[in-house]
Amino acid sequence: PAGAEAFAAVTPRLAIAGQGRQLQPLEWSPDGTRLLLQQEISINESYLFVADVATGTLKQLPTTTRPDGKPSTESVAVGAAHFSADGAGVWFVSDVASEFARILYLDLASGTSRELAPGEAQWDVEDLQVSADGRWLAYTTNVDGLSRLALYDLGARRELRPANLPAGEIGSLRFDRGSRRLGLTIDGPQSPRDAFVYEIERNELVRWTRSENGPVDPARYVAPELVRYPTWDRVGGQPRMIPAWVWKPRTPGPHPVLIDIHGGPESQARPGFSPFTQFLVNELGYAVVQPNVRGSTGYGRSYTRLDNGALREDSVRDIGSLLVWIAAQREFDARRVVVAGGSYGGFMSLATQVQYGDRLRGGVSVVGISNFVSFLTNTSAYRRDLRRAEYGDERDPRMRATLQRISPLTNAAMIRKPLLVVQGLNDPRVPASESEQVVQKVRANRGEVWYLAAKDEGHGFRKKPNRDFYLKTLATFLARLKD
Repeated sequence: PAGAEAFAAVTPRLAIAGQGRQLQPLEWSPDGTRLLLQQEISINESYLFVADVATGTLKQLPTTTRPDGKPSTESVAVGAAHFSADGAGVWFVSDVASEFARILYLDLASGTSRELAPGEAQWDVEDLQVSADGRWLAYTTNVDGLSRLALYDLGARRELRPANLPAGEIGSLRFDRGSRRLGLTIDGPQSPRDAFVYEIERNELVRWTRSENGPVDPARYVAPELVRYPTWDRVGGQPRMIPAWVWKPRTPGPHPVLIDIHGGPESQARPGFSPFTQFLVNELGYAVVQPNVRGSTGYGRSYTRLDNGALREDSVRDIGSLLVWIAAQREFDARRVVVAGGSYGGFMSLATQVQYGDRLRGGVSVVGISNFVSFLTNTSAYRRDLRRAEYGDERDPRMRATLQRISPLTNAAMIRKPLLVVQGLNDPRVPASESEQVVQKVRANRGEVWYLAAKDEGHGFRKKPNRDFYLKTLATFLARLKD
C-alpha cells in the first residue's frame, strides 16, 4: 500500500555505530554529508568526532593537541563546537593547555589548531555560534556567573561588544540566514527568560518577548548581591575566597537564612529568574545564600577539581566557613539558618547537617545522595563511570572506605534537627533508596523527618500538580523553622 511505502521511505537506519562510545550529535556539516559528535567522559574530559554518514566512518579530532603542536599532559574538556561556514574546519571551546575554556579553530585537513585571540583571560567561554557567511563568530563568556556577549569579525579581525544588554544568563545564540541578526535569550534575576534580536549593522538590541509575570508586580523582585567570603585554606598566603549570591529581603533584619547549595557538583549557582526564591525573600522573609563552593564550574579547571575523590569533605568545610560568615553579618540571624540542596546538593545538605547541625535550624534534601557506595552501585549504568570520575571508584578498597566514612548515612545519628526529604520514586540518577535509607536511619534515632515521595516523578518534580504540592510542603517546612 502507498501508506506502507511512505512509511518505509522514512524508516530510520543506523548511520553511525558508536563503537562502545556514548556519542552526542552536535550538528550537520554545511553540505549535509558529515556529523559533528561529542563524547563526554567527565566534566574535565571530552572529545570530538566527525562521522561520514555515507560510509559510516568515524574519526576522532585531535582536540587534545595544543596550539603549539604538543600533546596535552592533562585531560581536556570540549564544550560548544560548530563546523566553520565552509566545512573545512571546526570552531570549538576547550581548556586545552589553559585554566579556562577558550575558542580554538581546528583545520580538518592538517589537524592543526589555533586560538582566537579575543576573550576574557580569567573566565570561561561558554557558548559559540558561527554565521552562515563565515564572517561573524558570536560567543558568550561566563563572568562571575553573568553572561557577556561578543561578536568577532573574522575577516576584519575586530571584536564587537553589544551594549546595554540586561544582566543575566544568555543562551540560544542563533544567526539568521542572512548573517545580519543574532537571536538570543536572556534570563535575568528580575525577569523571566525572554527572546531578543541583536541587529548587527545598527548595533541595536531589540526585545521580542515579555514573559508573563501574572499578578505579581515586577518591581517587587529583588536582585542578588555577589559576595565573597573567606574559607579555611589559603591561596598565595591569603584566605581562599568563595563566591556566593545573596538575595536579601527589603525589610529590616536580622533575617532567617536559607543556604541553597547547587547540585552537579560540576555546576554553578547563577542569578537566574526563580519565582520560588523571590517568594522566599518577599513573602517568607528569608535571606537566600547560594554559594559556589570548591568543585563548582566557572572559576577555572583547578577550582573545579578541588573536591574530587578524597577531597570531597573540603567542599563541606566551605559551608562551615559560610556559617561563620553569616554569624558575622548583622542583617542575618545565625540562630535561624536552614541548609537545602538537590541531587549532589542534597548530599551537601545532609553532610552539613552532620558536621554543623548545632548551628542549623534544620535541613532539606531533594533527591539527595546519602551514601556514595550505594549510590554508585545503584545509579543507572550509563552514568556510573561518569560519576566515578568525580566521586571516586567504589571498587577500590581504600576509596570505598573513604566514601563510606564521609557518607551522611554513616553519620546519620548526628542529624538531630528537623529534616525534609523529597524524592521521585522513578529516579534513574539518584535512586529512591538513597532517600529511603536516610529517612529510616534518622527516624530510628528518633529524629524528626518529613518525607515527600511521588510515584510518577524521577530526578526532581516536573509535573505541575506534584511540583505545586512539593513547593507548598517546602514553604510550610521553612515557615515552621523560622518561627
